[in-house]
Amino acid sequence: MPRWLLIVLIVLNVTVLLGQIWPAFAPPFARAISITFLAMSLAAFAWLLGRAKRR
Repeated sequence: MPRWLLIVLIVLNVTVLLGQIWPAFAPPFARAISITFLAMSLAAFAWLLGRAKRR
């Protein structure tokens, strides 16, 4: 998996987690970040799964 993709997923994950821990400090675009994180995670897992099956 590309290193830049892991960094993006980690940053999005931290943002989502902080929004869950402290909802008052969640940015107004928190819903979009959550959906983006879930979609990117699903794509990354599917890519890793497809890569593992080819080996």
